[in-house]
Amino acid sequence: MTTTPQRQTTVTGNFVVQPGLGAEAVHDPAGRRLVSYVLPVYNEADGIEKFHERLFAASRSRPDLDFEFIYVNDGSRDGSLEVLESIARSCPEATVLDLSRNFGHQMAITAGLDHARGDAIVVMDTDLQDPPEVSLQLIVAWEAGAQIAYAQRRTRKDTAMKRFTAHAYYRLLHRFADIEIPVDTGDFRLMDRAAADVLRAHRERNRFVRGLVASLGFHQVAVPFDRDDRTTGETNYPLPKMLRLAADGVTSFSTTPLKWITRLGIITTVLSLLGIVYALALRLFLPEISVPGWTLLMIMVLFLGGVQMLSLGVIGAYVGRIYTEVQARPLYIVQKVVGSDDSGAGTPGPAE
Repeated sequence: MTTTPQRQTTVTGNFVVQPGLGAEAVHDPAGRRLVSYVLPVYNEADGIEKFHERLFAASRSRPDLDFEFIYVNDGSRDGSLEVLESIARSCPEATVLDLSRNFGHQMAITAGLDHARGDAIVVMDTDLQDPPEVSLQLIVAWEAGAQIAYAQRRTRKDTAMKRFTAHAYYRLLHRFADIEIPVDTGDFRLMDRAAADVLRAHRERNRFVRGLVASLGFHQVAVPFDRDDRTTGETNYPLPKMLRLAADGVTSFSTTPLKWITRLGIITTVLSLLGIVYALALRLFLPEISVPGWTLLMIMVLFLGGVQMLSLGVIGAYVGRIYTEVQARPLYIVQKVVGSDDSGAGTPGPAE
């Protein structure tokens, strides 16, 4: 039985440097182009092998391209790492990045992007809701001139509640964000090397990758597809995580909540002034029906208190983001790299 050597990791700036790895795209003297797949994994042990079989089979339909499959194990607890290591040992194109703990889906994507060497990089999940065959359509769009090709869902096989909340979320984000974020679009997309290198320079910690990609500009095209149902396991984005991702999307690309606070403050001031005028009018002109203003006082106190707490909460969300940024901690830590003869995972992005 052979074991794959493990590299030592070094923390530098905002990322972990793996010695001996290069971040540059690999250029084949024969002119063949390399497509990298970045595949975040969290507790997907039951379905990874099936996913890899379909992805590998799809890639064989393009013998004119070279492929690498970068699986990022984001602190899985169900045996996913063992399955991934088996895949890496049997498939020369596969590499496994094992993060030291669960850093979250967006950080796992970032780790994979930092290590990808391809002329084009495809980001997709491994639960088979995003069909591997669709990624070939993204490659075709790239070959036709697109620098970013994003898979846009025509339909999705989810619960009615999931479809409703997703529909509402994407449209609210589209309405409030300061940039144009395509609706019904997740992280399933392709970026060419130029776009990926610019994205790697964005090192903020509260990451919303699909928003960051939308903010890059470049030539972006949509590739419609029908999203499949999850074949195994449970969603890694339950409601609390979805709400956090939604908050990251809004606060990362919009100052609308802060503008709302200003407007709410103006409205509150006007209502307070009206309340004062009302109270004074009763006292001066209708003293016989004037009752000690307990009701009005309570309404005003509770109303102003609620507005203040809401405003502090919104401001606190932005201050919290500032706090995490100034800590300048590593975005992620790779504790082990398996596959590609320990030479092909690439290095993280530029230091700050």
